[in-house]
Amino acid sequence: MLRNVFRGDDPATALPARAAEGVALYAIGDVHGEATLLRRLEAEIAADRVTHAAGLRCQVILLGDYVDRGPHSREVIEFLSGDAFAGCERICLRGNHDQLMVDFIEDPVAHGWWLEVGGALTLASYGIRASVGATDPRRLSALRDALVAALPPHHLAFLRSLAMTAASGDYAFVHAGIRPRRRMQDQVAEDLLGIREPFLSHPGPHERIIVHGHTVVGAPERHPWRIAVDTGAYMSGMLSAVFLRGEELRFLSVGA
Repeated sequence: MLRNVFRGDDPATALPARAAEGVALYAIGDVHGEATLLRRLEAEIAADRVTHAAGLRCQVILLGDYVDRGPHSREVIEFLSGDAFAGCERICLRGNHDQLMVDFIEDPVAHGWWLEVGGALTLASYGIRASVGATDPRRLSALRDALVAALPPHHLAFLRSLAMTAASGDYAFVHAGIRPRRRMQDQVAEDLLGIREPFLSHPGPHERIIVHGHTVVGAPERHPWRIAVDTGAYMSGMLSAVFLRGEELRFLSVGA
C-alpha cells in the first residue's frame, strides 16, 4: 500500500512519494520506432546519472510501445535487446503495440488491423512491403510468414519477455494505466495496455503513484496520483523520461 502519499482521500493534498531507497530511476515514454531519439535519450540519462545519481543503483524503465508509427522499429528492438549502458539496469515493459505485433504473428487474419495502426511501418523496417488496407487472409498470412522469416529470434524473444508492470517504492510503472479502485494484483492486461478513461480523469488515490505512457501529452505531466511521459515521439520529435530518486522528481527530454 502507498506510504503517506495521500492525506485522506483528497489527491490535492498529496504528500511526497519516494522511490525505493538507494535507487535512481529513469522511466522513458513510448518510443514508437524512433531509434535515434532513444539512443540520444539514453546518452543523456547516462550523463545525468554521473552528475545526479553516482553511487546509486540505476534503473531505466521503458514503458512500452517500441514498434509501429515511427520508421525504425527493428533498430529499436535490436538496441533494447542488448545491454544497457554501463552501471545501469534496463527494464522493458509491454505496450499495446508490442502485444499487437505478437498477436499478428500468432493470428494474422484476426489481427490484420495491426497494419492500419502502424504495423505496416514496422514491417517496412524489416524490409517487408505491406498495404495498410490489406484484408485478404492469404495476403495477411503471407505477410506474417515474411515477418517470421525476417525477424531475428532474439527480437521475438524480447517481445515475448516483456513484463506488464514494475514497481519501486511508492511508484508503479505500466504502459497505459490501471483500473481505478482495483488492486494492482487484480489488474488485467486489457487495462494495463490500453486504458484511458476512467483512469485519466480519476481523482485517486491508488495503491501507488502510476507512471505511464500510452496517452500523448504535449509535455510530461505530473499529477498527484499519476505521471504521464508519452510526448508522442513519432509525431512531435520529442522523447521524454522522468527521473525519480528519493522524493526528487524531474523530467528529461530530447528532440523538439
